[in-house]
Amino acid sequence: MRTLQLTLEEAIEICKALANEHRMQMLNVLNQGPLNVNELSELLQIPFSTAAVNVKKLEDAGIISTEIVPGRGSQKVNSKKYDRIVINLKLPEPQLENNVILDMPIGEYTDCEAEPTCGLVGEHSILSIIDDPRSFYEPGRKDAQLIWFRSGYLEYRFPNRVPYGARTEKIELSAEVCSEAPYHKLDWPSDITLWMNGVEVGTWTSPGDLGGKRGFLTPDWWATHNTQYGLLKRWQINDKGSFIDGTRISDVTVDKLNISEKPFISVRLGVKKDALNTGGMNMFGKRFGNYEQDLILKINYANTSGIK
Repeated sequence: MRTLQLTLEEAIEICKALANEHRMQMLNVLNQGPLNVNELSELLQIPFSTAAVNVKKLEDAGIISTEIVPGRGSQKVNSKKYDRIVINLKLPEPQLENNVILDMPIGEYTDCEAEPTCGLVGEHSILSIIDDPRSFYEPGRKDAQLIWFRSGYLEYRFPNRVPYGARTEKIELSAEVCSEAPYHKLDWPSDITLWMNGVEVGTWTSPGDLGGKRGFLTPDWWATHNTQYGLLKRWQINDKGSFIDGTRISDVTVDKLNISEKPFISVRLGVKKDALNTGGMNMFGKRFGNYEQDLILKINYANTSGIK
């Protein structure tokens, strides 16, 4: 899927170009493949001059491309350049000197436990056998873009890039997750717990298994009656305690995670067998769901020894 990422400022001209019914219809028609202005004029039942003006507007905005191809003589054909346009309403966070950001594909777990219903799906196909826990140990798991299980966990080891002698001040994990029911079920609560370096950080109750309408990134081959998307959750541990989306969930502080003691940072997400709500878990990669990201770990630290 060809995606154009824009800031608010960059989106101004694009939005002007799209604010026209004929131009929107043209983009829809160009899903069929490249067309010349005559063909667009006939399909949309508009005058040639009107079609030509609107093609020029889309071309100037960078949404379509025009090239000369051999035909009956040479002719100009128009093609759609992108399948999706994303406008980022929030400015990207600056990469601070004392800040580490780590991105982990969801299939790169180092340990797991999964009980049916369970399975793994890649961007283009199902990976191995559905509802067979042995599938979670296949080498192809690294290509997973959607992973689900009724109970169990996935554990990841992020590289520890906090400088020696530095003090970890805050650590944040973000992931797109939801409950796991057969197909999907909006009212299906599940208690999803985070552990970090073996310490239980806290639990969030997912409201349900979300489906029925296609996720923004979910491939067309994955039927809409299946799980489609999750909720983007952010766990944060600092010197005051542990929080999820700003709401306090436990008294675990960042010093209790002993970040400096290991060469890696262990992150485990899962559903306990004895949880109050054992509604399973779905985890989404950057090619499935509503958010174009895998697991992201952010660490803020303070230099205490003069080392940079």
